[in-house]
Amino acid sequence: MAPRRPDGAGAFPVPVESPAPRPPDPAELYAALDLGTNSCRMLIAQPKGGQFHVVDSFSKTVQLGEGLERTGALGRASQRRTLQALRICQQKIRRHDVRRMRLVATEACRRAQNGPEFLRRIQRETGLTLEIIEPEEEARLAVISCAPLVSTKTEQLLVVDIGGGSTELVWIDLSSVPNRERPRAIMRLHAGFHPPESPFPAAKVVDWISVPLGVATLRDQFRDVEDDAARYALMSWFFEENLAEFAPYKDEQTRAGFQVIGTSGTVTTVAASHLGLRRYDRTKVDGLRMTSDQIDRVIRDYLAMGPVGRRRDPRIGQDRQALIMSGAAILQALLRLWPTDRLSVADRGLREGLLYAQMSADGVLEDSPV
Repeated sequence: MAPRRPDGAGAFPVPVESPAPRPPDPAELYAALDLGTNSCRMLIAQPKGGQFHVVDSFSKTVQLGEGLERTGALGRASQRRTLQALRICQQKIRRHDVRRMRLVATEACRRAQNGPEFLRRIQRETGLTLEIIEPEEEARLAVISCAPLVSTKTEQLLVVDIGGGSTELVWIDLSSVPNRERPRAIMRLHAGFHPPESPFPAAKVVDWISVPLGVATLRDQFRDVEDDAARYALMSWFFEENLAEFAPYKDEQTRAGFQVIGTSGTVTTVAASHLGLRRYDRTKVDGLRMTSDQIDRVIRDYLAMGPVGRRRDPRIGQDRQALIMSGAAILQALLRLWPTDRLSVADRGLREGLLYAQMSADGVLEDSPV
């Protein structure tokens, strides 16, 4: 049995990873599937008080966006790998008799000229109906999944979701929200970044942006640069150039009252390296706070390792070593612009946001903020 999170570790919704004490009622189950540029991930969960209980999960690197930068289309091999993963998801959904679900595709399918055609093929061959969501919804779902990590002392919040094909940034002003209400104000954004008037204190979305550069697409832009350190520097500065239209880019920020929440494999891998973990442990990583200086030290270590050393590092591994430096380049560009003593690591993201939004809309979570 996996260890339980300590009491008071965060507000809901916090996944509870321990096995269900009894077979769950299918009528209570929800599924959320995120088909991204690099990975296919799914959670099946049931409401449990103000949280949700993970009944089953799946995660597989499928590299759906491989070659997309060059061809503008999803390749045959990428589609085959993805279909194999989705068949496993379909079997899990059928085994648990899940009736409520939301299955989404993101940047790779948004950009590929054959993206809609591929979703029709998925429906024919697996019976799963996926929808391509817009960048704003992707950003919003990532934000609400991270709400439990928002500090009551935070006045300015930057949520960063580094994906395989894109990176979403959302800047939120919480200064007019009472301290204890700040996490709940973030959760209420499930209704939209600019929801209608409400009696509840509102979080103000200052600006948001979806940069069409993620760990896979940014790496592909500089694949022809042989020198490891030079490639890293070029990726970081190139990513920063793409932030020019993001309103907070032009404003100087202070560290006081400012928090960054990072949700991605890049951020969790950096956290595991910082902690010196021999094996990845979600209970130690999710919710961890790091400073800009601590993150910078980890990235310098990655550069010193070189590609061979990173491949041998068990916290990075062969699958991620090709992507960790492009993700680190994005992360360092952000911290160069907005240094902070409070970067919260979120081992959560789109799937959790999808589950929370479904359960909240159905009113099945206790203490729901809406």
